[in-house]
Amino acid sequence: MLTFRNTNIFFAILAFVLIGLQVGNVRIPFYYYLILLFVYSLVLFYGSYYVLSQFYFPVIGKSDTRENEIAISFDDGPLPQYTNDVLAVLEKTNTPATFFCIGHRVAKHPELLQKIHAAGHLIGNHSYSHSPVFDLYGAKKMTDDLQQMNAGVRQQLGITLKLFRPPYGVTNPNLGRAVKAGGFTAVGWSIRSMDTVTKDPDRLLKKVLKSLHPGAVVLFHDTCASTASMLEEFINEARRKGYRIVPLDKMLNLKAYA
Repeated sequence: MLTFRNTNIFFAILAFVLIGLQVGNVRIPFYYYLILLFVYSLVLFYGSYYVLSQFYFPVIGKSDTRENEIAISFDDGPLPQYTNDVLAVLEKTNTPATFFCIGHRVAKHPELLQKIHAAGHLIGNHSYSHSPVFDLYGAKKMTDDLQQMNAGVRQQLGITLKLFRPPYGVTNPNLGRAVKAGGFTAVGWSIRSMDTVTKDPDRLLKKVLKSLHPGAVVLFHDTCASTASMLEEFINEARRKGYRIVPLDKMLNLKAYA
């Protein structure tokens, strides 16, 4: 399995081999080192930006089940203008979901967090800040950020979140340390709806329905008008295709709260 550790070992061995050959008077063109560095960088990029790569630490984003069941999740809320609409659709269709919330939005809209919880949906940690430079934080700052989110939810609901979704889906060694320090289970997805860039609800609906597969975790955002507009039709069409929408923790066999 491709991981950060074995990648470092492999490329370090290659570098030492090249250096050893050069010390032994074998002419090694300089661009060989540049190629080595470039390929190493590509591997790191893959490991960081493909959320299910398991490159730095375990991330669960789908189930191996052969049953026609899926779980749906929402990131980046809660926001009054769309989260309320999403919750109304979920209630109308009797559909469970998981909301990976941002801490500073939870602090600003505690009534929405309580509404999500009261409706029986799961809540996950999506960081407190969701800063554009979150991935540049050191391990301690990341740990503090995640704990700040957990503390806010614990104060409001009396629960300790175990599920964590990396902001932007990006992973790195510092985040791995923060996840371990906080005792979190990292959760990704196997279907990324791209609803933050797809503004046409019909186009979004077709894209996600086409991608459905058994055991899928679908990523939506309860901060997008297109998602709120197409959600009911998505749920109905998925069920017509024979899919059951089940709680994420049940499908992935995870504990949502400590």
